[in-house]
Amino acid sequence: MNLRKTFAITIMIILAAATGFSMSAKPPAATNEKKDIGEKPKVTFIELGSKKCIPCRMMQKVMDEVEKDYGSKVKVVFYDVWTDEGRPFGERYKIKLIPTQIFFDENGVEYFRHEGFYPKEEVDKVLQQGGARK
Repeated sequence: MNLRKTFAITIMIILAAATGFSMSAKPPAATNEKKDIGEKPKVTFIELGSKKCIPCRMMQKVMDEVEKDYGSKVKVVFYDVWTDEGRPFGERYKIKLIPTQIFFDENGVEYFRHEGFYPKEEVDKVLQQGGARK
């Protein structure tokens, strides 16, 4: 990927995170609805999967727990890549299989990626690596 394209994607991710834009098929948890408008999440956790995939459905519980435990410190986004709305995100992030988890720091820079089911304990380690604390 050339530098100009990488820069453009990074800017889009930062703008999406800053404005709260999401094409998530999953609404945010109630704890995120009360966050301070000026507060920027330390980590954006993107889950690319499908509501029809068993390991992806297992990740829904992990995502719910992350939203509950971290509140506004972590922005959780889910894209169902088996739908017309979610498919472009699978292409954008060049996923090879589902579920795939991608973690971005507060500047929108990807710092970790995992493919397959990822247990909550391991997700916690990656979130803390990115500066998010419960």
